[in-house]
Amino acid sequence: MEAVRPMSRFRTLTDPETARELVRNVREGIYITDVQGRILDANPAFLDLFGFPSVEALRRTSARELVVDMSRRLEELALLEKQFVVRDFELQVRRTDGTVLTVLDSCYAVQDPDTGDTLFHGILIDITRRKEMEGRLHELTVRDPLTGCYNRRHLSEIEERLEREDREWGVVLVDLNDFRAYNERHGHPAGDRALVETARFLDRHVRATSDAVFRVGGDEFLILLSEGAATATIHIVQRLKEPTVGCPPVSFSVGWAVRKPRERVSQTIARADRDLILVRVRERGPEEERRLQK
Repeated sequence: MEAVRPMSRFRTLTDPETARELVRNVREGIYITDVQGRILDANPAFLDLFGFPSVEALRRTSARELVVDMSRRLEELALLEKQFVVRDFELQVRRTDGTVLTVLDSCYAVQDPDTGDTLFHGILIDITRRKEMEGRLHELTVRDPLTGCYNRRHLSEIEERLEREDREWGVVLVDLNDFRAYNERHGHPAGDRALVETARFLDRHVRATSDAVFRVGGDEFLILLSEGAATATIHIVQRLKEPTVGCPPVSFSVGWAVRKPRERVSQTIARADRDLILVRVRERGPEEERRLQK
């Protein structure tokens, strides 16, 4: 009868040397902190992730200093206090060179049997490249392929966020005049170029941090303003009406509205659309009014 061979110690995770080698060689960052946020130990991957030359240098830094948004870290700590374990908690952290990374943190609370102190054992997975790829893919789904403006899908996303946060906003509608005739006279390639030039013209007039340009129809654009909306909306309407170098080849009419109390974005857009109709009637006379009523 063949003797049963003893299991090699490298075949079981309970072997201390096997566990040490695993911690030393995995790509994920493994760490131990105390409840004050002091980092007690970490593996080489954790040091590489943050750019620290040694564990000693890392120990001189609090975990709080590595987190970009401390409110997220406090949220994670609250979960740990409640359920003693957190899995795949997304955080933004900062390397020693200032680079911001996105990581998934999974950790659990343990009690040191010798001192009774509570410690946190955790593992960080760097998902920065994945998040960047997701961001690029999302951009493709919310951008108009011709003009690069945002599309109606993204407008719906922004509407939900603004209404949820109960923010102020302003809406500017821009409608190209006689665009169909321009298309027929100059051809579709020229029409496409006119749309692209209009989009670029509008983009130059908005604030990159708080405004957005949408293509909401074949020849219709919408500008959504959020910061200081009342003043900013009036200002941008005035600027759009001024004749300047670089105007698009097709003239346009502008209607606008600023949010009223308890109003939804769709309601503000509807008022801006009514204002646009009145503007076109004033600009083009009774004939335009009859055409719009058909």
